[in-house]
Amino acid sequence: MSGWPDRRFSGLLGSRLPIVAAPMAGAAGVELAVAAIRGGAVGSLPCAMLTPDEVRVQVAEVRRQAGGPINLNFFCHQVAEPPDDRAWRELLAPYYARESVETPAGGAPSRRPFDEAMCALVEEVGPELVSFHFGLPDEPLLQRIVAAGPRILGNATTPDEAALLASRGCDAIIAQGFEAGGHSGYFLDGYKPVGLFALVRQIARTLPLPVIAAGGIVDGEGIAAAMLLGASAVQIGTAYLATPESRIAAPHRTKLGTLRGEETVITNLFSGREARGLRNRLIDAEGPMRAEAPPFPYASEALAPLRAAAEADGRGDYSPMWAGQAAALVRAPGARDLTERLGRDALALLTRTAE
Repeated sequence: MSGWPDRRFSGLLGSRLPIVAAPMAGAAGVELAVAAIRGGAVGSLPCAMLTPDEVRVQVAEVRRQAGGPINLNFFCHQVAEPPDDRAWRELLAPYYARESVETPAGGAPSRRPFDEAMCALVEEVGPELVSFHFGLPDEPLLQRIVAAGPRILGNATTPDEAALLASRGCDAIIAQGFEAGGHSGYFLDGYKPVGLFALVRQIARTLPLPVIAAGGIVDGEGIAAAMLLGASAVQIGTAYLATPESRIAAPHRTKLGTLRGEETVITNLFSGREARGLRNRLIDAEGPMRAEAPPFPYASEALAPLRAAAEADGRGDYSPMWAGQAAALVRAPGARDLTERLGRDALALLTRTAE
């Protein structure tokens, strides 16, 4: 398709459409990446909960099924020593009893920060893009990625974060607005909620890099609006959650696209860090934010047996059901059809605006 107001996305992303399918850990995988690529977008693989061997297998499978750009996404959080989580386990004790599960022993966190092994994997498999959440890796690892050749996308939740990412050599800035589902990617000065349109506008006016808008965009109208405000492309997550190719559980899927609209809230219950998701039994009972929750990523370990027990019974009572503020607007076509429709609708609106 031609006629996009900012053509920098083509050279940056290597895709036919200015769309990146968001790398949603636990929800996105090979099937979603393949369908997005076939529809003209960038396909993403979330790697923070995978081993290098698992990433290698998934990249090879995407390459086998689709020809197009792949984005590998990594976390750059700092992992401290296991905290004292007795207060958290005491809070959860009544739920262990209710679900008839054993209190779990402490274990290694399931989310891993980018490290030497993953850096070597990136050098080996050669993705077109690499994106980072929660900042950037240490300079030696970052320079190895630069030398390997993929475009580097950094996630910013404030203009100051965007400026820092630009100063360290990112090729584009993902502007993650307050509306976005999943974990806020902040890494400077704590959590500061900024709306997407204000964030995109400020970054686009102050930095020369392309901006990829993320948060609350689920249709062509949202894409067109973001691009009119200065975005070169968009990153879309929640709209893809409703597709058959996503890996979310049934309790999560049934809450998307409901006419009444399910409320989303910022919560730290499921990982220990601020993230936007749909309300469920645990949030309703304990409130979305609890001081007892240990820091990211440790809170999820104590919840694991509760989540497994409820999901086996078809319930999402203790599951993180990440979704952005536009969750009520999503529909459930296949991911390829969704991608093509998003591009077609957005381009039609932008063409009409330019006339």
